[in-house]
Amino acid sequence: MSDLLYKNISNYINLSQEDFNQFTKPFEYKKFKKKEVVLKEGDYCNFEGFVLSGCFKIYYLNENGFEQTLYFAVEGWWITDIDSLINNVPSILNIEALEDSEVLMISKNDKEYLYEVMPQIEKLFRIMNQKSSVALQRRILSLTGKTADKRYLEFLEKYPGLEQRITQQQVASYLGITHEFLSKIRRKMSLEK
Repeated sequence: MSDLLYKNISNYINLSQEDFNQFTKPFEYKKFKKKEVVLKEGDYCNFEGFVLSGCFKIYYLNENGFEQTLYFAVEGWWITDIDSLINNVPSILNIEALEDSEVLMISKNDKEYLYEVMPQIEKLFRIMNQKSSVALQRRILSLTGKTADKRYLEFLEKYPGLEQRITQQQVASYLGITHEFLSKIRRKMSLEK
């Protein structure tokens, strides 16, 4: 299916080629056009998707109607609304393609089936969920305890090259600041070089 997926899961567990082939059987290959919505607030999320190519933003609308981006998913990242997926509740998140993109999708039922027939897959997703929890905790701490300048530098480190693929408004949404304030930060940093 994908060398990228194989490399990704090899970071967590070892699978033979035969096991990898069994693992990927239930995945469905899907293409999404730029601006296509994969998940809309209020819908139920019943999938996890592995990004083969392209870029997605995972966001919600705050009570003032402003977009707040939780994270971007580029090649080698996963997309889902874990709360909706696990708890079978309507999603509060939106997932939108920012570029033409390709994704390998697996349904909740197929993933549960893999847990039963391939115990190492349950270990894989447990480790991935733990890493995701750590990343989300760090993101919360960054948003609540760091200056916008430091959050911008962290963004550049976490997503190398992404700033050239998305709009400055999208970067600002991720940082929790206005586009104008981001422009000031960028101008200040360019003067300091």
